[in-house]
Amino acid sequence: MAAVSMRIGTRKSAMALAQTEEIARRLSAASSDLNVEIVRFETRGDSDQVGLLLPHGGKGGAFVAEIRAAVIAGELHAAMHSLKDMPGNEDTPGLIIGATLSRDPPTDALVLRAGVTLEDLKRSKGKGFKLGTNAVRRAAYVRRLFPEIEVIHFRGAADTRVRKLDNREMQRLAGGGETGPADALIMARSGLERVGLAGRIAYEFSAREMLPAAGQGIVAVECAASDWQTRKYLALIDDPAAHLSADAEREVLWVLNGHCNSPIAGFSSIDGQQMTLSASVLDLEGDQLLEATRTGPADKPRELGRAVAFDLLDKGAAAIIERSRPE
Repeated sequence: MAAVSMRIGTRKSAMALAQTEEIARRLSAASSDLNVEIVRFETRGDSDQVGLLLPHGGKGGAFVAEIRAAVIAGELHAAMHSLKDMPGNEDTPGLIIGATLSRDPPTDALVLRAGVTLEDLKRSKGKGFKLGTNAVRRAAYVRRLFPEIEVIHFRGAADTRVRKLDNREMQRLAGGGETGPADALIMARSGLERVGLAGRIAYEFSAREMLPAAGQGIVAVECAASDWQTRKYLALIDDPAAHLSADAEREVLWVLNGHCNSPIAGFSSIDGQQMTLSASVLDLEGDQLLEATRTGPADKPRELGRAVAFDLLDKGAAAIIERSRPE
């Protein structure tokens, strides 16, 4: 049988490459006639390590748009994305998630620079500490947990951020100026594991303390909806449980019309035939927190996501989201 080629696009960061190499490994193991080629992209979010992601269209515009465009143009068969980077409040005609890998740990983790201890942070309640993140959700939760902490803008791939923390490097800001150095970072546990830095985790936040972002820990492979050959191969590596969770959590984003500057969280778990989905909406300062949880049939994830989102809307989520919307 003649070999079939599949070109998969990915960002050039160490974590993205590790995720894509895992996809290639699984595809090759599932089908011996498949020849997978990884194509690296330097996205706008990778080339601009200074500014906010908002001017690039949030994470979707910064890390997803260019690779998606290559799939639509037929230059790629598929694209690897971290699911949490894919906008949930907009549709991309012609594309479909062909596979999701089994979910990695979805939780957030605290990384401290040398000389700083968790006891120091707890004792001071964050006063005098600078914590780096670029995620509005993490920033909002941190302000609730440590009201005195100073949250600073901090960019870079996972390994780059840890290096900047250790070297006490300043973070350059768009338009000039600097901030930092950071005393601590909050990052996805799965990302730290992907780049071999799990040993730097000083504390792992429970979902009760810091609800993960919708789709966090899930690697998605996107392809053209009409490309049935690619869809056939991707189906071989699809994890059904992760796909159901992805559908439920992204439905929350869709109904809430959450944009890239909205502190929205969502996480689901499956127990037998049942799925439990929790979601929350926060204001940017973390002063307001709305939460909703429901349990329903696991095979109806979108219906469950819709119900949870409407519960949040009934509690006033739309007004909080609107106040966070960029002008």
